[in-house]
Amino acid sequence: MTANARFGAYFRARRVLLKKTLRRFCLENGLDPGNVSRLERGLLPPPRREKLEEYARLLELREGSDEWYTFFDLAAAEAGRLPEDLRADPEVLDKAPVLFRTLRGQKVSDEQLDGLLDLIRRA
Repeated sequence: MTANARFGAYFRARRVLLKKTLRRFCLENGLDPGNVSRLERGLLPPPRREKLEEYARLLELREGSDEWYTFFDLAAAEAGRLPEDLRADPEVLDKAPVLFRTLRGQKVSDEQLDGLLDLIRRA
């Protein structure tokens, strides 16, 4: 399984929830079945935002829902990017290095950790 398989598996699970085969889904939406198959198997990286939005609509994800955010968060994480909405927030960007060090198990100051926790609590 490749690193992109998590996004691909989520994509596939959403398509299956619609009770559509790969070929039917692609035929109905004018998509290339080979590319969608490679995306679902993690052989292609998640696409950029515009294409993701198209896919989200085709998968009947409601904008702003938990499923919508999961779809976009998995795509961003597997592409090695922060989600766009988080990149646009200077406070989040300021705290990101503390989060990354914490996730690696590296020491951060109590003040840095408190700032990160405050940001999380406000979310």
